[in-house]
Amino acid sequence: MNEIVTTRPEHAPPEFSVIITCYFEEPTIDEFHGRLSASMEATGRAFEIVFVNDGSTDGTFEKLKAIYERDPRVGAVADLFRNTGQVCAMSCGISLARGRHFIFMDSDLQLDPEELPRLIDAFDEGHDIVSGYREKRKDSLLRTLPSRVANVIMRRVARHRLRDFGCTFKVYRGELVRAFGFGPYKPWQTAYVFAQAGRVKEIPVRHHPRRHGKSGWSLLRLSAFLMDHLVGVSYRPFQLLSALCFLGALLLVARIVAAWALPFSLLPEVTPGLILNALALHLLVSLAVLSAIGEYVIRNFATLRRDPTYVIREVLRRNGE
Repeated sequence: MNEIVTTRPEHAPPEFSVIITCYFEEPTIDEFHGRLSASMEATGRAFEIVFVNDGSTDGTFEKLKAIYERDPRVGAVADLFRNTGQVCAMSCGISLARGRHFIFMDSDLQLDPEELPRLIDAFDEGHDIVSGYREKRKDSLLRTLPSRVANVIMRRVARHRLRDFGCTFKVYRGELVRAFGFGPYKPWQTAYVFAQAGRVKEIPVRHHPRRHGKSGWSLLRLSAFLMDHLVGVSYRPFQLLSALCFLGALLLVARIVAAWALPFSLLPEVTPGLILNALALHLLVSLAVLSAIGEYVIRNFATLRRDPTYVIREVLRRNGE
């Protein structure tokens, strides 16, 4: 990893670290930076901006380096070797940030940086997390439908009934985020952070159609993200399945006893079709359970190997910040 350090006098950490993940944002990153900086300046708060280039192969990183050189409020810029996904890029940003609290936002201009003061005002009310939700989302059905499924799962894990977990426009209390130790060996997990938060507020934000590029959230990546959360709460489904199996065994024993003791049959005709349907159902349930167990074992194996989920190619950050 190449690291370039710019020497500056040491001073107290800023109040907020604004962590921005970038993926093929060359056409809009200068406009985004200007609007974000102006919005944060309007709050009167001390802040730094941390940019993470998530493996973009266009001119995004070159533009980020130029922004870093001319704007001392940019505390760090990191370039990842490859596109690892937004959650890994967010983890990288957290590891480089110095602020007391965290603000996350996409850089694709689908969300307005000008709405940041509203989220910070809500955060000042004493909430642990303030989250935006896209009131009138401007994405296609292929994007919104999987998000609805994801929100159902996330509500279960997070124990908060948010409308839109997928909106990355959020403000987090720093102690809450840092308690998890996110980094290359433990990527960001939204729902688990929410699960530990006591006071959460959600406010509507404007959403615009994507102007350039494409989202880094493919269906495959979204499926992996959801599997992370399903595996994380796997003990509950397994407990439920065990209880259902035990209940099924009791019912089977009761039916055998009833068939032996009663003068009539509770199930007079056992047809080949009924047997095949029962076998098919049993097979599908067994395969689903084995797949979940296999996923759990594989993820434990990967954790024990400690393979990093992202690797930094180059990082620029200011000495003493």
